[in-house]
Amino acid sequence: MRIRPATPGELPALQDIERAAGTPFRDLGMADIADDEPPALDTLERYRRAGHCWVAADERDDRPLAYLIAAPVDGALHVEQVSVHPGAARRGVGRDLLAHAAARAREQGLTALTLTTFADVPWNAPYYARLGFRTLTEPELTPQLRRIRAEEAGHGLDRWPRVCMRADVPRTGGTRAGLTG
Repeated sequence: MRIRPATPGELPALQDIERAAGTPFRDLGMADIADDEPPALDTLERYRRAGHCWVAADERDDRPLAYLIAAPVDGALHVEQVSVHPGAARRGVGRDLLAHAAARAREQGLTALTLTTFADVPWNAPYYARLGFRTLTEPELTPQLRRIRAEEAGHGLDRWPRVCMRADVPRTGGTRAGLTG
């Protein structure tokens, strides 16, 4: 896999990756999540133009198999979405995308990666915890993380337990909190 910025022509493929990555939620009784529409093309383009949309591409044909979008939020780089096509799952692709995002955050002077996720889905909060993310307590939530959580609740995502998580970004290229750059 090679991690690189997404190109404008790849944005529809990112939507396809998102749809495919959502399919396993159906087996957990989360059909609404499995059927949720991916980010709109104009939304993906905004992340891409801001320099916060990366793909993990197959080395043979340079085709995206996973992607990550993020935005600066309260001094951290907030991971809005990381999706891996099921055909590329369990190869460390998500971990590599997160490490890439951590390196970009460090370059931008940001101190951490944050994200919101489902608490009980094995490839969500438990996975991120293995990578060094920790669940934030309510008093630790920043103003913008509170806003993000309120928006998620407004979209019905709180039908299943959700958490905010954070991993500090290493100040140098070494490892810390499971993230490398």
